[in-house]
Amino acid sequence: MNEMKKLTPMFFLLAVGMASAASAKISPTDWPAWRGLHGDGHAKAVEGLPLKWSGSENVVWKMPIPGRGHGTPTVVGNRIYLATANENKQVLSVLCLDKDTGKLIWATPVHKGKFVKGGNKNASHASSAVVCDGTQLYVSFPNNNRIVTTALGLDGKVRWQTAVSDYVIHQGFGTSPTVYRDVVIAKADSKMIGGTVAGLNKKTGKVIWEINRPKYPNYTTPVMVTAYGKLQMVFAGAELITSIDPLTGKKHWEFPGSTQECVTTAVTDGKRIFVSGGWPKNHIAAIEADGSGKITWQNTARVYVPSMLIKDSHLYATMDAGFATCWNSATGKELWKERLGGPFFASPVLAGNRIYATNLKGQTFVFEANPKAFKLLATNQLGEEVYPSPVISGNRLYLRVAFKKGGRREWLYCIGK
Repeated sequence: MNEMKKLTPMFFLLAVGMASAASAKISPTDWPAWRGLHGDGHAKAVEGLPLKWSGSENVVWKMPIPGRGHGTPTVVGNRIYLATANENKQVLSVLCLDKDTGKLIWATPVHKGKFVKGGNKNASHASSAVVCDGTQLYVSFPNNNRIVTTALGLDGKVRWQTAVSDYVIHQGFGTSPTVYRDVVIAKADSKMIGGTVAGLNKKTGKVIWEINRPKYPNYTTPVMVTAYGKLQMVFAGAELITSIDPLTGKKHWEFPGSTQECVTTAVTDGKRIFVSGGWPKNHIAAIEADGSGKITWQNTARVYVPSMLIKDSHLYATMDAGFATCWNSATGKELWKERLGGPFFASPVLAGNRIYATNLKGQTFVFEANPKAFKLLATNQLGEEVYPSPVISGNRLYLRVAFKKGGRREWLYCIGK
């Protein structure tokens, strides 16, 4: 195992290495963005992915991560990218690690000072995922009471920065950028002053289009889905469910149907869009994606923070309070519900027929994606606190955990045989 033994303030001021290639081809086993290759939490099933692990079993490497962050790792080629925040020195950074060894390749400070004050105690200043399109990296941070989206080269050099919107913090900020063709979509929903969804030129950061949003705090990440045979970008929150063309910002449709505050990323079964929210009420809704605005079914289950999964016309969720649940996606009928133990902030990941779900206490439950019955396959303990979602790439799982004894410290673990 490799460890970074000396982490001085210079870690944030200088890159200690440079990426060897100007671009990286994205493969089917990569995890290039929030919720993976297709934004749905699905990983390509590969033989050899461990079922069981601990702090000493099936650990390929572990690496201490300076600062704090709830953003999940991004895995492309032989590199891992993630965001972190040094709250004492007020530095927001992007890190690049070697996928095979965990060794630090470079670290780039993106913002220094002017941290946004306030927010929920469970939030961090680096809760968004870094996105990689194979040629550049994109990340959004709250800074100086604004949301700023930054593009970096694969060598760690900042290429452009765009202030997307002014921002009044409520709970925190966790919306990740989304890339479609030559457009980077950045979103910032804010209380009191309203929010923005903007399409940015991938090469320059220039604003191509912009949509004004209601004056509600909201945390969802837009996602590309194919529903009713149409490719569309969808997101929920601020009491709306919205579908847009990411190249122009033109709305395909927009209807009431969500709560004010949502965190989860929408999923689809090809006909319906599924969204969930938790303020001012608990709410899951299935809305027809044909533009009719019809809500097919809804319930009051609390799936506020962890995003859901769709497999074979069934909707799976880990509820905030610690239950795993399965519904029929067409009817909303609950097929089973089992207590795992919570709370959950991380979103579950699907690989083949296995769902990997990690709770706040560092327990990762592995269970079958089976609508007939709940079947627990393994329970694995790692770390004392886990906010970020697990990530699967090839036959390895990556988990960002924290240990609190003697002072909180984060580690990135690579789990594999």
